[in-house]
Amino acid sequence: MSSPERAPTPVDPTLSDRVIAIAREVEAAQMSGQLAAISPQALQAMLSSLSKLYGANVEAGNSYPVLAGPQSVSGTDVLILCGAMLKAADLQVFELGMWQSWTGR
Repeated sequence: MSSPERAPTPVDPTLSDRVIAIAREVEAAQMSGQLAAISPQALQAMLSSLSKLYGANVEAGNSYPVLAGPQSVSGTDVLILCGAMLKAADLQVFELGMWQSWTGR
């Protein structure tokens, strides 16, 4: 027997607006050289929660590009973050490639 489909949760515009505002503040701090504007713990908490939310959306069939476009971050930024996330999760690039070939993602 298949599990019942869950109805999609409606977007919370207030939360979305707050997240966008925080993202703009963080980017402005980074652009002005304030690299320690938020604590490592705050950055870890945000990356963890956004990773989980994006993963849950993809698993639920709500797939969309993870970034706004190629100009939103540099390739170097993407490689640094991906490498750090793979290391944090104790994964190798080979495992990523295998998972992508198995899932088509």
